[in-house]
Amino acid sequence: MNFQIRYASSELTDPVLAVAEFARQMLPAEPETILFFCSPDYDLNILGREMQKTFRCPCIGCTSSGQIGTHGFQHSGLLGLGLSANFRTRSFVIHPLTDYSATIAEIAEEIRRGSAASPNLQRFGLLLIDGLSMAEERLIANLYQQTGNIPVIGGSAGDDLRFEKSYVYNGEGEFLSDAAVFAVIETSSPVEIFKVQHFEPGEVELIITEADPEKRLIREINGEPAGQVYAESLGITVAELTPTVFSRNPLVLSLGDEPYVRSIQKLNDDLSLTCYCAIEEGLIVSIGIAEDPLETFNQALAKVHETIPEPAVIIGCDCILRRLQFEQEELDQQIGNFMVQNRIVGFSTYGEQYNGLHVNQTFTGVAIGGK
Repeated sequence: MNFQIRYASSELTDPVLAVAEFARQMLPAEPETILFFCSPDYDLNILGREMQKTFRCPCIGCTSSGQIGTHGFQHSGLLGLGLSANFRTRSFVIHPLTDYSATIAEIAEEIRRGSAASPNLQRFGLLLIDGLSMAEERLIANLYQQTGNIPVIGGSAGDDLRFEKSYVYNGEGEFLSDAAVFAVIETSSPVEIFKVQHFEPGEVELIITEADPEKRLIREINGEPAGQVYAESLGITVAELTPTVFSRNPLVLSLGDEPYVRSIQKLNDDLSLTCYCAIEEGLIVSIGIAEDPLETFNQALAKVHETIPEPAVIIGCDCILRRLQFEQEELDQQIGNFMVQNRIVGFSTYGEQYNGLHVNQTFTGVAIGGK
């Protein structure tokens, strides 16, 4: 199978020099598609200009809260992946995120035409979206529904935990906020999407009795102030609720047999809880029970290997809350090495997308077969 992957990275802080070093590792044989993830510390106007000047192929990228590459977790710089030979990419910019219905209709129509023209190719969608837009739930649900349910993974762009501005690259030299890039990648290689989270539903069930999904707020659980009920369920006081407590005890929503994590961001003065994902009234959730993160990763990849025994690459979107937990528990080096061994390239995100859903504290990935 004629399939070539090129990896490139630079930790140089000057954007001109960083892109030049990145390009030296990608060129002279320019890939068909470049995926890249970069630190928000760069002058993005210059970085975008240099990417446009340097590469003629589709370039899809965003700012991150760290990258994942050939040395494991990378906290700064520019990192990417080139896909060559049997790949074709069509990318679409969705901007602004408050008015996307016409754009999604156009995307869906083009995908239908492409599918009819090349019915034997495998295809998947990759969504990169402004991680501070709070628009992920609506956008991914609409995209997945209207594009014929092609498999989709995605990640929300980050800004190194500043929570100020995150950006996606529009493919024409500019980084945009309030925007998303949706890439449809076609290949003759086998592809398989999957997700991994190391939390399973706990025994204590909680009913969301008042919520504001647009603001990602849970106001009441079981008819009482949300923060109070959550703390009582953990056997602690409201005063003891901290970001570490939230990251180790996320809410878990079960849809069928599949668990989906809904992480809590903070406790508010009125005892409501702000989440990283929207939660609607009437849903039943539980407090997640942590499992061994490395073992859950192993199990997920073992299942992938049943379909694709030796993936040539896995493109991954990994929640920043997972990496923070790995660092706190001194597992980051071990899990980083595991990712290297399994050819995982990607970035640390503010949220993840899997088919039609937006999730948290999850790794979403696509394994691509080949040699």
